[in-house]
Amino acid sequence: MIIGVPKEIKNNEYRVAAVPSAVLELTRRGHQVLVETGAGARAGFPDDEYAAAGAVITDADTIYEKSEMIYKVKEVLPEEFGRYHEGQILFTYIHSENRPEMTADLVNSKIIGISYEDVTDDAGKLPLLAPMSEMAGKGGFINAFTYMQTIHGGTGKMLSRICGLETPRIMIIGCGGTGMAAAEYAAALGNHVTMLDINRKAMENAQHCLGPNVEVLYSNRANVLKTLKEADVIMNCILWDHRRTDHIIYKEDLKLMKPTTVIVDIASDDEGAVETCRMTTHDDPVYYVDGILHYCVPNIPSLYANSSSILLSSATLPFAMQIANKGVKQALKDNKHLRNALTFWYGQVTWQETAEMHGYPYVSPETIVESF
Repeated sequence: MIIGVPKEIKNNEYRVAAVPSAVLELTRRGHQVLVETGAGARAGFPDDEYAAAGAVITDADTIYEKSEMIYKVKEVLPEEFGRYHEGQILFTYIHSENRPEMTADLVNSKIIGISYEDVTDDAGKLPLLAPMSEMAGKGGFINAFTYMQTIHGGTGKMLSRICGLETPRIMIIGCGGTGMAAAEYAAALGNHVTMLDINRKAMENAQHCLGPNVEVLYSNRANVLKTLKEADVIMNCILWDHRRTDHIIYKEDLKLMKPTTVIVDIASDDEGAVETCRMTTHDDPVYYVDGILHYCVPNIPSLYANSSSILLSSATLPFAMQIANKGVKQALKDNKHLRNALTFWYGQVTWQETAEMHGYPYVSPETIVESF
């Protein structure tokens, strides 16, 4: 199979889908890998390392024209609309449920879209999302730390337990991988951490793994209001179903917070779990609503592009290899976890939330596979 690895064009996105060691694994098995010039440079992987691994270094036009599978990191941006062709496989984080224009372009292009974020495993977890969730959770807390600094407009409160000072309070919504990663950093510095969730198993895991300065509460309205009134930092670490119209934190709740509170919405779903969230970029990462600072950058792992690229490439490679070795139809037949992530199939929408959000007929991945 001819596999193309383009350079990401999203604002300050420096990750690369396949690091040189992944390219070597693919080329050793007879696949041709086209890597765009400079695709991995900012992540610490120069072109000569890709060439040594057997890749052909080329331009974006050649990659999109010749590749049978596009293997990338982020969703398709308007500048990339029209570049995909019928039957071409797109393997990336697609996040189509809140991107109507991108969805329309990919439907019209009749591509095969498989979303990293929806690949499952036998435990019901999301193995291609998990490593980036950890990076985002830890990076998100680092950014909270940064924007609390005086030079960044914050109050100058250090988010750490220090003798003689009141211990800062960190509120974390979600006990999943992202929340656990954020709590690990926050707790390690001695902060008082409150985590909220509705999944008892996840809550018990957080209680077991983290220290005594972490309390775990059920996420109900009373506990949310009590916690946000005391919080110095609020971190949202859960994805929000875009079909929902409710929120966990409403705009009206901002007036209950300390005026110095920092909100870090790692999920960055517009009007999602946090009603006042709107997606920002690394170039312009923060804004204020009713005096409360919001940081809502969706690609935090790009701040640590080398580490993130290695983790992401390692996680996605086994699935990319299955598609390349077997062909996409057989890979979807054989692997239910890969099949769960099928989002587009030759103009049909096979991810239910996307179909409902944007008004397309929904066709299940199982129905697609049964037609082979």
